[in-house]
Amino acid sequence: MFHMFVLFCLCCCQLIGVCCVEMVSVTEGDSVTLNTDVTAIHEDDDILWKFGAENSLIAKINRENQIFPDERFRDRLKLDRQTGSLTITNITTKHTGLYEVKISGTKRSTKTFSVSVYAHLPVPNITRDFSQNSSSSSSSSSSSNCSLVCSVVNVGHVTLSWYKGNILLSSISVSDLSISLSLPLEVEYQDKNTYSCVINNPIRNQTRHLNIRELCQSHSGTIVVNISDYLLTLTKPNHH
Repeated sequence: MFHMFVLFCLCCCQLIGVCCVEMVSVTEGDSVTLNTDVTAIHEDDDILWKFGAENSLIAKINRENQIFPDERFRDRLKLDRQTGSLTITNITTKHTGLYEVKISGTKRSTKTFSVSVYAHLPVPNITRDFSQNSSSSSSSSSSSNCSLVCSVVNVGHVTLSWYKGNILLSSISVSDLSISLSLPLEVEYQDKNTYSCVINNPIRNQTRHLNIRELCQSHSGTIVVNISDYLLTLTKPNHH
């Protein structure tokens, strides 16, 4: 499986040594390895992995055995016996948080990781906003404009944006889980530009391209046709 994660290292020097917090971003369902940066552990070394604000023990390795006491990580953890590095498989958003490894024995070292797990992103949905068109029917421009809305559901920590080519037109962001997120756009029926709606989080994005002819012209009550130098407008009857 392709590991979608990004590592950043924020190091801070202290009087007694160096502490390093690695910021790790990963997509839900993927695997991620938290490296100890140790090339080889010794027989007398004890390695403890802890998780969360409560510092719960989730993995332990010594000369005798490996222990995985935390049920939240059942069948998800693998310890490298040579380096003490920890691999989390099929990771979920519940595994977001701080991880700390302590190595004691021949040499003592501590390292902390901040892991952020992001859910898979859905492809945005673009639909015609008929209510908006109806409310603006008295406007002189309503016959040539098409109101659209791009939407996604059940997303969190994302940004939803409209683009005209490579130019950002508008965007909206949400940090917590949102039931529904939507962003409107108004275009002209005869607009030849390319538009796209993009949803993204810090490590991934999904794009839906707008087909103006399909969404606007095929559903409109007014069809605009250019014939030579003349503009002919045909109005389709409404069938109820």
